[in-house]
Amino acid sequence: MAIAAKRKKPAPAAKPAPLARRPAGRDAVSPLLVALGERVRNLRARRGMTRRAVSIASDVSERHLANLEYGIGNASILVLQQVAQALDSSVAELAGDVSTGSPEWLMIREVLRGRSEAELRQARLGLGELFGAAAGSEAERSRRRRIALIGLRGAGKSTLGKRLAETMDVPFVELSREVEKTAGCSIREIHDLYGSNAYRRYERRALDETLGLHAEAVFATPGGIVAEPATFNQLLTRCTTVWLQAAPEEHMARVVAQGDTRPMAQSREAMDDLRRILAGREAFYAKADFVLNTSGETVDRSVERLRGLVDGVSRPLAVA
Repeated sequence: MAIAAKRKKPAPAAKPAPLARRPAGRDAVSPLLVALGERVRNLRARRGMTRRAVSIASDVSERHLANLEYGIGNASILVLQQVAQALDSSVAELAGDVSTGSPEWLMIREVLRGRSEAELRQARLGLGELFGAAAGSEAERSRRRRIALIGLRGAGKSTLGKRLAETMDVPFVELSREVEKTAGCSIREIHDLYGSNAYRRYERRALDETLGLHAEAVFATPGGIVAEPATFNQLLTRCTTVWLQAAPEEHMARVVAQGDTRPMAQSREAMDDLRRILAGREAFYAKADFVLNTSGETVDRSVERLRGLVDGVSRPLAVA
C-alpha cells in the first residue's frame, strides 16, 4: 500500500516591515528634521494626498516617507526634490522658505510667480508706496534729499560723495564708519570676532540710526550692502540711490591706488574674484534709481554728471 506523501505547508507570507515610529525621548530627534517632517505632512494634507500616493508619485518608499515625516529620516537633497515634485512644491518650501509661512504669503507668491523683472520691480515699488511714505509727504521729500551711492569698492563713492555733498550743501556720511561707531570696533574686527552675520546686523542698525538723524545727506554705502535684502530694501525705500559703475580693471586700479592692502588687492586671482562679485551683485545694483558709469571720466566730470542725475530725481530711472 502506497503511503501518501506529506504535503509541505507553504511558508507564511512575510509581514510587511512596520512603519517607523517617532522615538519617545525628547533628544532623540533633530528639531530641524522634525520641522521638515511637519512641513511635508502639512503639504501632503493640503494636497489631499495619502502617504502611499506621495510614495508612488515620488518613487520614494512609504517607510522612507514615514521616517521623513516623523523627523527621523535624514533625507538627501535628491529625495527632497522628488518629494517636493510629487507635492507640486519646491525644495525651498519643504526646507521652510519664509514665503511659505502663511496662506497670504503663498497667495502673494503665486501672484508674482513668472513675472518679469520689470513687473517685479513695479510690484516692489507699489508695496513700498502702500506701506511706506506717500508721494509728496515729508518722508518722500527726505528720500529725494537723501542720496545713497552704491557699487563696488573703487567705484568712487567716497570721492564723488564728498564732492556731491558740498555742491548740495548737505552732510556727507560714510556708512562704513557709522558701522564701526555702532560696533565699537573696526570692520575687520567685527568680521574676525563676530562673523559676517553680526556685521550685517550692525550695518542695518547703523543705517536705521543714520537715516533717522539725517533728512538730507549724501551716503557712501559699503559695496556688500546689497547682500542683505532687508537692509538694501530700506535703502531703496528711504533714499534716492545711484549705482556708480566702472570697468573691473578700473575698480582694481583705484583700490590699489588708494593703498588698499586687503587680500582683494594682493591676490593673483583678484580680478577673477572681482568679476565674480560684480556678476553676483549686478542685478541688485541695477535696482538703483540712477546709474552712472565713471570709467574714463575725471572726478570733476563725474561730479557734474552725478549732480545732473540727482537734480532730475523725479524721473524713475536714468542711465548715463
